[in-house]
Amino acid sequence: MSRFQTLAWGDQALVLLDQTRLPGELVYLECRQVEEVARAIEGLVVRGAPAIGVAAAYGMAVAAGEALDQEPGAFRRHLQQARARLARTRPTAVNLFWALARMEEVLVAGNGLDNRQLYERLLARAEALRAEDEAICRSLGRQGAGLLENGFKVLTHCNAGSLATAGYGTALGVIYAAQEEGKQLRVYADETRPLLQGSRLTAWELRQRGVEVTVICDNMAATVMRSAPIDCVIVGADRIAANGDVANKIGTYGVAVLARAHQIPFYVAAPVSTLDLSLASGDQIPIEERRPEEVSRGFGRATAPEDVGIYNPAFDVTPAELVTAIVSERGVARPPFGPALRQWGEGAG
Repeated sequence: MSRFQTLAWGDQALVLLDQTRLPGELVYLECRQVEEVARAIEGLVVRGAPAIGVAAAYGMAVAAGEALDQEPGAFRRHLQQARARLARTRPTAVNLFWALARMEEVLVAGNGLDNRQLYERLLARAEALRAEDEAICRSLGRQGAGLLENGFKVLTHCNAGSLATAGYGTALGVIYAAQEEGKQLRVYADETRPLLQGSRLTAWELRQRGVEVTVICDNMAATVMRSAPIDCVIVGADRIAANGDVANKIGTYGVAVLARAHQIPFYVAAPVSTLDLSLASGDQIPIEERRPEEVSRGFGRATAPEDVGIYNPAFDVTPAELVTAIVSERGVARPPFGPALRQWGEGAG
């Protein structure tokens, strides 16, 4: 079990593990205003597509708590403004918009309720989404565990574990489920430039779980694939298009290309809420571009000349033809992905 909580509700506030402080410090932040929740999402205090969605859901409850004493019309206007603010935080992770839509359902169904009743229903929905996310991730892990054999060496990129969800993980959830079946695995974690989510977060939480992990620089992946050798790659996702194209942390596409070159299976693990069947392909997925300082002054030290141009996309898109299988709580899909993804999406209701 995890010795930490990624997010929780306590004392009328959303409590977040500040992931910007890991691995050096275990610090929790209390968010009592919706603007604090929005800034926490933007600033990567909380990150990972499922965790962002759950945090945004709690953000709506926080917004309701802020405005309890307002007259009903002003209360609802505040909630709509809060929804719009949260929707502007991270454009790529579709779970954010999925969760906000689930919270909007509460508002629509709650016409005629007073402020307190709406607040309680919003909070109850957010709590339900948190519990649902953990249950889904555990089911996803069990679905994917059969892809991993005892003794496998697994490479992963970025962080798709307990820290990226409400408490279990997607890509790392598959590893945890295999571990619970008694399989011994060794994980190679790409550091994941420029913010090092692999070395700071993935390695940290794998150590918490007792999984053997080795951190490698991003540009070492090809050599490790050839020399280790790697048995499979498994990553998470922030949005999956209808054809199986996958948006994930920048650098994932390169890892997929390397995996194909070395004939290594490349698996993607993500809940059905990460599907965006409205998009025919990954070409339509919006890609967030973040501040240049994350590259030029990462962690406070200048690593590039002040006047140099910086390109800092947070995500890239891996074409479906490079993906061996997609794992969700509903099963394992293999190419062509379209029929299975449509079936999963329709079953999600």
